[in-house]
Amino acid sequence: MNFPIIRKRRLRRTPQLRDLVAETVLRPEHLIYPLFVNDDVNSSRIEVPSMPGIYQQSIDNAVIEAGQALELGIKGVIVFGIPSEKDSEGSNAWFEEGVAQRAIQALKANFGDDLIVIADTCLCEYTNHGHCGVLMDGKVLNDPTLDLLCKVAVSQAEAGADIIAPSDMMDGRIGFIRDSLDDAGFDHVPILSYAAKYATALYAPFRDAAGSTPASGDRRSYQMDLRNAREAIDEVELDISEGADMIMVKPALPCLDIIRTIRDEFTLPLVAYNVSGEYGMVKAAAENGWIDERSVVLELLTSIRRAGADMIISYHAKDAARWLQDGHQKI
Repeated sequence: MNFPIIRKRRLRRTPQLRDLVAETVLRPEHLIYPLFVNDDVNSSRIEVPSMPGIYQQSIDNAVIEAGQALELGIKGVIVFGIPSEKDSEGSNAWFEEGVAQRAIQALKANFGDDLIVIADTCLCEYTNHGHCGVLMDGKVLNDPTLDLLCKVAVSQAEAGADIIAPSDMMDGRIGFIRDSLDDAGFDHVPILSYAAKYATALYAPFRDAAGSTPASGDRRSYQMDLRNAREAIDEVELDISEGADMIMVKPALPCLDIIRTIRDEFTLPLVAYNVSGEYGMVKAAAENGWIDERSVVLELLTSIRRAGADMIISYHAKDAARWLQDGHQKI
C-alpha cells in the first residue's frame, strides 16, 4: 500500500524548520509586566503569599524591577497603586501625590519613552469597601462612579502615564474619560479599555496583592458573566464607539474563544490579561514538581497569542522574557 504523498512531519523535522514555518511568534516585546506599588516611604519588598515571585513594593524598588523588565526586552508595565489609607470614595486614587501618581512619575523620570507606563484606572484598591465604584445600600452606583474615574484618569495622565486603562466595567466610562482627558489637554493619551472583563474566581490572588477584596458582596453586578460570549462583542463595540484605542479581554485562558472572536471582529490592538489565578496555579504545580514551569508558561502564553492577542499582561512576563532570550525553549 502506497503512503500518501503528503507528509506533514517533513516541516517538523528540526528546530530550524519548525521556526521557519511557525504561524505564531512570542517575543518579550509582546509582554506587559504588572507592578504593585505600595505607599511605603522606606524601601520595602513584600512577597505576595498566593503569588510567589510577585511583590508589593515601594516606588524605588518598583523602578528597579521595571528596569530589569526593560533590559529583558519588555517594553511596558502596568501600575497598580496600594495606598496607606482608604475611604469610601477611594479619593487617594486621584490625589496628585497619590502612590500611583508618584510611581508613574518615577518610572517616566528614570526611563522616559523607552518604557510604556500603563495606569490601571479603577477605585477598588483605594476604597475601604473594595468595590470599583461608589457604594450605597450595598449597590455599586454606575453614574456617580464615572465622575470619580475621570478624576483618576486625568491625574494619572498629569503624572505622565502613557496609557490609561479603565478596569472598573462601569457603563459609559470610556466616553466620559475620553472627554475628560481631551478637555484637560491629554487628547494624545490613548485608552486601553478592559472591554470584556469577566467575573471569575481566578482574580483571588490579585486581590491579595492589591488589597482589594470586597468587604461584602461581589463584583458580578458589573463584571461580565463568564457564560456569555456574544455580550463581549457588544461591550467591545460600545467601548470603541466611545473612543477606546485598545481593548482587553480578561481573564485569558478561560476566554481563548472570546479572544479569537474579538480578533476576528475588530481591528484595534488586542490585549489579554493572563491573570493572577492562572499564574498561581502554574506556580503551585511547578513547586510540587508536577510540571516544568518554563515549558508550560511558554506554551500557555503562545496559546494566548495564537488565539489573537497582540499583547499579554502576565506575572510571568519577566521569566518568560528571560527564557526566550536564553533560548532554552523557542516558541
